[in-house]
Amino acid sequence: MDRRQQKTRAAIFDALAQLLTEKQFHQITVQEIIDKANVGRSTFYAHFETKDHLLRELCTDLFSHVFSDSLTSEKTHDFSASSGSAEEMVTHLLYHLRDDKRNIPGILSCESGELFLRYLREYLHRFFAISLLPALETKEALGQIPQDFLLHHLSCSFIGMVQWWFAQGLSHTPEEMAAWFLAALAV
Repeated sequence: MDRRQQKTRAAIFDALAQLLTEKQFHQITVQEIIDKANVGRSTFYAHFETKDHLLRELCTDLFSHVFSDSLTSEKTHDFSASSGSAEEMVTHLLYHLRDDKRNIPGILSCESGELFLRYLREYLHRFFAISLLPALETKEALGQIPQDFLLHHLSCSFIGMVQWWFAQGLSHTPEEMAAWFLAALAV
């Protein structure tokens, strides 16, 4: 995708995110999105088949970056030299969710939030299978739990924590949230 296409997609993503702070997803029209993004209708449809497709792509775009295998230095955090510990990986994930606070609250509050949460759960399953499961399976009690149950539990618990964190106005640091999440797993 060339730079012009990336700029257009970013403008459309930003327009949807801004509209989601003002009204519910089902109340937003494609016309409002293209007006706010300052693009034409044919340009919108060249990138997205429907408004739902736009939401799905917004989630995919966010998650592909958040769950990237390569950690780089970013404006608010630098995990590029991390050891790959569970705490560093969870903290890194929380930084991304916090830094995208313009999109996340609007998506979580709309009726299509369930679609967002389903995509997040799928990514979390893969993420936790790599970053947390190996450490947890060494604990005797957890070693007896079926892997798919444990992954489901971790993902749902994490999502609940993120919803609580956003409801609290992100008043705690990603480091605190990661530490609490992992400490709760040790109980």
